[in-house]
Amino acid sequence: MITMTPKERIAKLFTREPIDTMPVFSGQGMVTMDAIRKMGIRFPQVHTSAAYMAGSAMTTAELFGFDAAVVPYDMCTVPEALGRGASLYEQAEEVLYPTVPSKWQTLDEVEIDPDFMTKARMPVVDEAIRMLKASSEGRLALGTWVLGPFTMAGQLVELDVLLKGAKKHKEKLEGFLSQMTELVIEVARHYQDLGVDYLSIREMGSGTDIISPRMWRTFVMENLTKIFSSLYSPTILHICGATDMIIEMMSETGADALSVDQKNDVVESRKKLGDSVLILGNFNPYETLVEMDASQVEGVIKKCIDEGVDAVWPGCDIWPEARKENVEAFVRTVRDYGEKPSPAVGRIAARERFVS
Repeated sequence: MITMTPKERIAKLFTREPIDTMPVFSGQGMVTMDAIRKMGIRFPQVHTSAAYMAGSAMTTAELFGFDAAVVPYDMCTVPEALGRGASLYEQAEEVLYPTVPSKWQTLDEVEIDPDFMTKARMPVVDEAIRMLKASSEGRLALGTWVLGPFTMAGQLVELDVLLKGAKKHKEKLEGFLSQMTELVIEVARHYQDLGVDYLSIREMGSGTDIISPRMWRTFVMENLTKIFSSLYSPTILHICGATDMIIEMMSETGADALSVDQKNDVVESRKKLGDSVLILGNFNPYETLVEMDASQVEGVIKKCIDEGVDAVWPGCDIWPEARKENVEAFVRTVRDYGEKPSPAVGRIAARERFVS
């Protein structure tokens, strides 16, 4: 078999060129407690230090043989920089992700600081990206992500304010989401300018178990289309939850790939979208990597590949307390079973055997 570097493998996946085997990576967080313990630090520390953030991402990738490292890990960096604060749970012994303690109560209160990119932990993420680029020496791919405008809005004001605004104050909500769209573009372009290899827009709070397809088209689709038209490739649109009813609209946003979770019926999505669209997904990371016996992991991963994903992605962040043997089974199965072509991406070895 011809082997590629992890970075080459992921780059060619996004351009739909034949690769040697399916890459193991994600557009969500992939940090593990195994890596954090190896570094001799505690989980809350990875959010506040560029060295710890970069080091934990790289150590995780090296421990398990991932093709990429991904930062940041929490959803509060932008809200914190906008003055909403962040509860970091620095004394906690268990895994607790930062949360936003103070959201705006009404849309009228929203005020975007034009210098937010320089505030709070935003420079920490920047430096972590730079450190990862230097430490990987071009071998690993470097991924990052930004919340989509609807989900970002939900980190700044309560969800019920957004949902009520959709009915009673449509123009005001549209104006707020337009602000969020410009903000997302600014952050995403900044990370791309720093040299990340791929970027996910995580519009995770817009699945149809939260808002209707009609509302998705009205308040989400146009903004996502604007975002993807403003960014460099490769880009991914990730949505958690139910996406079967909006998968075709997701494909029309201009993202280079679609990431779905375990609620998506990939077989049906393939029928709707055809074989040329990159679909990434779709296993439950907590159930598969934390709760399940390691002997069961292979079946879950094979099912994802058999149903037609082009890369096996977790439906959300890999939970840091994932069991080592489960993660190893995940990686091993993707490597071995992923040697066969996926719907949108061929394999070099398969092509060479056919030619010979």
